[in-house]
Amino acid sequence: MSSFVDHLRRPVVAVTGMGVVTSLGVGKHDNWAKLIAGQSGIRRIGRFPLDHLNTTIAGLVDFLPASSRGPSALTGELAHLAAREALEESGFSGGDFGGPLFLAAPPVELDWRQRFELHADGPAELAGGARLLAEAERRNTESIWRSGSFFAIADDLAEEIGARGLPVTLSTACASGATAIQLAVEAIRRGDSDRALAVGADGSATAEALIRFSLLSALSTNNAAPEKASKPFSRDRDGFILAEGAAALVLESLEAATARGATILGVIAGCGEKADDFHRTRSKPDGSPAIAAIRAALADAGLGEDAIDYVNAHGTSTPENDKMEHLSLSTVFGERMKTIPVSSNKSMIGHTLSAAGAIEAVFSLMTMRESVLPPTINHDNPDPAIDLDVVPNVARKARVSAVLSNSFGFGGQNACLVMTREPR
Repeated sequence: MSSFVDHLRRPVVAVTGMGVVTSLGVGKHDNWAKLIAGQSGIRRIGRFPLDHLNTTIAGLVDFLPASSRGPSALTGELAHLAAREALEESGFSGGDFGGPLFLAAPPVELDWRQRFELHADGPAELAGGARLLAEAERRNTESIWRSGSFFAIADDLAEEIGARGLPVTLSTACASGATAIQLAVEAIRRGDSDRALAVGADGSATAEALIRFSLLSALSTNNAAPEKASKPFSRDRDGFILAEGAAALVLESLEAATARGATILGVIAGCGEKADDFHRTRSKPDGSPAIAAIRAALADAGLGEDAIDYVNAHGTSTPENDKMEHLSLSTVFGERMKTIPVSSNKSMIGHTLSAAGAIEAVFSLMTMRESVLPPTINHDNPDPAIDLDVVPNVARKARVSAVLSNSFGFGGQNACLVMTREPR
């Protein structure tokens, strides 16, 4: 009884601003128009040499100035663009936000251009990593130091927006964006602040990343038709598409948002997480951690399974993940799962890794606001073992009051969000 009372007493967390950047473009309105039109942002890579690479396509944001300056610079620009849009919509664009910042970002490493430069200028008698370190130490420049520092992007963004306290940077694989939102929600519920900014950003579609994921057999090799390569829940799916992007959400207690006359864009009603220690890339065969994460999000929202009208799937287009997600959803929702629409934004924008959970949260909120379900494109060869309504190929009008958004990451990081159209 006490936990139910505590649930009623805690602050309702509302969304009052959103921003997004993907391979489809800058800004949520442009992204949304292309998303519901079923347009793909996946193209052949032109940023770096493709010799000897098995995968030569990605969802890049090469239209941004920082795209030629390495992953740290690009991740930073993406984070700033999304945050500015969200803050402007919420009415906090004056550089005095006054709440905490939670940033989901990829692990940081020096760009290959910087490595080559350091190696070329390093002591001739040293080799490999020792040569790089010796030259970096000799130069001792702030630019090199900050480009390889995990905190730097959030530090710069916090200064620009006027965030309160030390910003938090986190990396929980493909669940990172959802985890950043969860941390922001928890901060507001605890009473640490009446507002918070959650951002997920990832500009790390590099040659190194392509090689690493290829070695895990995780990427699609359908290079001849980039726009058709990502096909979640299809029988002939062969891997995910590496992509870049960012999203930001301004979260506030409903009381504070209402008091200042803010427009309520939706509510983050519940967050659930569960670790999976079965394998570093494969999910536990019975899907129990993913199942537990979904159930935890529903319980945190105080909603039953029958309340969910739509699922924004993790839907990576890998054989293993899509099968596991179907298993987990079917276990939680039973026979009703066959009639709950499910779609994967990744069929159009690719897998934005650290940013995915935040981007898909924005698209989930827009689904409710616009009463349109984005399609899962490239669904021409359904998998008979995955009996889901995936909103195939064409967007669909539907009134949606509650959404479940899933983020299931490598390394066993599972995070789910339940969002509602109105406070409950």
